[in-house]
Amino acid sequence: MAARKGRPPVGSSQHGVPAAPVRPAAGATSTRATPGFTRPALAPSLIAAIVLLACVAIIDSSGFVFARWGVTVLALIVLVFAVRGKTWWAALLMAAVAVCWNPLVTVPIPGQVWAALQILVAALFIVVGIAVKVPREADAPRAS
Repeated sequence: MAARKGRPPVGSSQHGVPAAPVRPAAGATSTRATPGFTRPALAPSLIAAIVLLACVAIIDSSGFVFARWGVTVLALIVLVFAVRGKTWWAALLMAAVAVCWNPLVTVPIPGQVWAALQILVAALFIVVGIAVKVPREADAPRAS
């Protein structure tokens, strides 16, 4: 394919992108500042909430063990982010979820209570995902 003179190749994602970065006018202040924190627990929390709500219907089947594995792993991931963000109440709640949904050592809870807990913990995951904030300084790689 022959290169096109002075233009990006056909199908390139650079169509419509300015050649030089646009800089604000002198004296103008930027209205968008980068926040000093990130919300790394939000994505795993939303995935866990989806798994919990989707698997309410299969609580009594043998396939529910896979949902328990998924929720346990995602609860532990969110727990790590809660500890990094020093959100101790969220870390405690995620540890409790990881213990209750653990498929290796099961907690004997009746089916209707499981269904209610699935919905309650899905909401808890969403709240924790929004509440956990990790400072950006903690994300930066450390120089040795």
